[in-house]
Amino acid sequence: MHLTRRHLFWLKAALHLAAALPLIWLFVAVTQGGLSADPAKDIQHFTGRMALKLLLAVLLVSPLARMTRQSLLMQTRRLLGLWCFAWATLHLASYALLELGIANLLLFGQEVLSRPYLILGAICWLILLALAVTSTRRAQRFLAKRWQTLHNGVYIVAILAPVHYLWSVKVISPQPLLYGLGALLLLGLRYRKLTRLWQNRR
Repeated sequence: MHLTRRHLFWLKAALHLAAALPLIWLFVAVTQGGLSADPAKDIQHFTGRMALKLLLAVLLVSPLARMTRQSLLMQTRRLLGLWCFAWATLHLASYALLELGIANLLLFGQEVLSRPYLILGAICWLILLALAVTSTRRAQRFLAKRWQTLHNGVYIVAILAPVHYLWSVKVISPQPLLYGLGALLLLGLRYRKLTRLWQNRR
């Protein structure tokens, strides 16, 4: 079946819903006592995993569109990327507000610099921020060729984010390993492109 504009509208609506519903579940879990004895950690891990899931979804769009010959699928990348940034921002905010507390926000910089896995997380968030800010067509026209170079930063996030997750849990856990494996597989589908990018930088 060939994807049409009408199909794309409903697909985007479904993707928005899929990205937003976990936020409603989290709100209910918090208000109804559905979390563990350490709700701050639960919220941090949940928001972080959602950001990772959406990051993998962003990476999946391009090879999926190519394999199915559905070029309109590429128009879902921006909304998935913005939702990824939104969940990553919630992840960062949950750490700053729930782990440190409002009274200790001035210590945030010290905390980041003293814990290497937080540095990785901060780098990922800053890259996602740059991608979100420049995700519009106006920014694409303004940046011209530099736009694609900037947005290749998503590959750096795909490498660093699972490492940040694994490092943060401090034990060998299957979940961050699975996210890392998923990211490696999706990056592997871009082997030729990544090879060209690497050669061009040499």
